[in-house]
Amino acid sequence: MQHMNNVLVSGNVAPDAGVAIEYTIPRSAKRIDFILTGRNEQQQDTAVIVELKQWTEAKATERDAIVETVVGGGVREATHPSYQAWTYAALIRDYNEAAQEDRIRLVPCAYLHNCTTPECIRAAFYRDHTTRAPAFLKGDAERLTRFIQQHVRYGDSGNILYRIENGRIRPSKNLADHLVSLLNGNREFLMIDDQKIAYERALALAVEATRNKQVLIVEGGPGTGKSVVAINLLVELTRRGLLAQYTTRNAAPRAVYESKLAGSFKKTHITNLFRSTGTYTDSEPNFFDALVVDEAHRLNAKSGMYQNRGESQILEIIRAAKLSVFFIDEDQRVTFKDIGESAEIRKRALDCGATVHQLQLSSQFRCNGSDGYLALIRNTSAW
Repeated sequence: MQHMNNVLVSGNVAPDAGVAIEYTIPRSAKRIDFILTGRNEQQQDTAVIVELKQWTEAKATERDAIVETVVGGGVREATHPSYQAWTYAALIRDYNEAAQEDRIRLVPCAYLHNCTTPECIRAAFYRDHTTRAPAFLKGDAERLTRFIQQHVRYGDSGNILYRIENGRIRPSKNLADHLVSLLNGNREFLMIDDQKIAYERALALAVEATRNKQVLIVEGGPGTGKSVVAINLLVELTRRGLLAQYTTRNAAPRAVYESKLAGSFKKTHITNLFRSTGTYTDSEPNFFDALVVDEAHRLNAKSGMYQNRGESQILEIIRAAKLSVFFIDEDQRVTFKDIGESAEIRKRALDCGATVHQLQLSSQFRCNGSDGYLALIRNTSAW
């Protein structure tokens, strides 16, 4: 906050501008570090969104919007700060009625006040993101001041911050409703933070899997966006010309997706995209480029109507695909027949000679973003 204070005090920023610190985005557990509201030269209501990072350096990767930096004592993948700021602005724009109807301009940017590696953060590979949300590094305080002055020339006399905070939240996009648009190449859902990391890691592993079999385990509780990432993966892998399928043991989600696609795509095309987890008992090894397994915690050992086919659905899926992506929440196993555990998936993957990777989705997008509520439910079920 001291760095932002220096930026605002040193410049001619309107003293009556609105300020929000650690603003929680409605319907998520995500927080925006800093928001400044006011009006620009054209008297347009504006909110400048600032994503703050204490990073001293970062390293570029070959994955869209993903960098590597020191977090929690080790080098880890993280979303590019400009992408992060932009997606936070998009969340407000997409779901906040006041921001939409009042035409409040949302201007994202990132401020890495300790960072001295512009060759990474401002690399040409990330230009799409830094164009939408400029990145300011150490020594850029004056540039950031001028940027803020450009967008917040006058104060928040119109209670912009209050209107955003109290704006009605529109219903979230329904994944099934937007499936046709996704398959037609439109971007309906933005991957946020750890969702984006999981999505890009899976796409990178699809390339690696042409040489060595790969398995990715993505763990996450309810509302963390597992199905959103899974469907987006299916769409992108298919768009890249890879033979990929979305598979679940539970028939309900497949039926919903298939009904939404009916009339827009041929039935054979739909069938080739969505399959039951019990259909891989006789598949040839590495026949599929990728299998995306949603609700993997519900996988069974045996398949077939009488549970008399195959040895293990986990083993059969891994054997059939060059890349297997398992989306799992072990707390949602319902019966004793459910064998979908990370340890079992890892064991079967190693038996098949696959390289295993594991990621965690933690960002909550349900229960109004309440991680505390989910913790209460878990503790209650433990009793």
